[in-house]
Amino acid sequence: MLSSQCFENPPSKSTAASGGGSVQEIGGLTAYINGPPDSKIAILCIHDVFGFETPNLRKLADKAAAAGYFVVVPDFFYGDPYDPSNPHFDREAWFSKHNTVKGFEDAKAVIAALKSKGISAIGATGYCWGGMVSVKLAGTDEIKAAVVSHPGPITEDEINEIKAPTAILGAEFDSIFPAEKLKQFEQMLSTKYEVDSMVKVFPGVEHGWTMRYNYEDESAVKSAQEAHDDMFNWFIKYVK
Repeated sequence: MLSSQCFENPPSKSTAASGGGSVQEIGGLTAYINGPPDSKIAILCIHDVFGFETPNLRKLADKAAAAGYFVVVPDFFYGDPYDPSNPHFDREAWFSKHNTVKGFEDAKAVIAALKSKGISAIGATGYCWGGMVSVKLAGTDEIKAAVVSHPGPITEDEINEIKAPTAILGAEFDSIFPAEKLKQFEQMLSTKYEVDSMVKVFPGVEHGWTMRYNYEDESAVKSAQEAHDDMFNWFIKYVK
């Protein structure tokens, strides 16, 4: 089950989700898509509980598209993201409906569709809920690399199953994944000599900092940008 931190700091509704891409159907899901249509390398962006329309995620997708990636941001919640304006929202029932096992299966369908279009290398990046799905994908041969940012609960078994190069970006203040837990997973990954990995703890930030930061907070923007740069550097190294 997700933590209360997963539902905090909702994106501002005053900033409409737009971007330079388009909304299309791929692999049975509605998705925001951008990037060169003839690109052979793709990034699958897996959103947090606030869904695929959040402005910061669209901005990051557009930036990746400008770098030459074909970027896909599917709507894994089928138009039913967490609604912070609903005081009667049942988080447990919602998470049961939108569990990460279903997200994993949907992600594989999107990946299959990408490969059918001629994409030869795919990286997956996920945030919170999406980080949990990205870890599952990293345990398969479906992707070339994964970047996992402030994930929801993931297990030691999932870490042990990782076979794709994986970077885990965590927050210093995170009730789901405290720094001690991240260090434990870093030690576990370090014994997998055949798989490159990186675990990085960002000081002074909380769960969700890469997507739900305050634009007016220079330090918060800088930390988010550093995480985004780490993601790009990881994919430059492995998704090609």
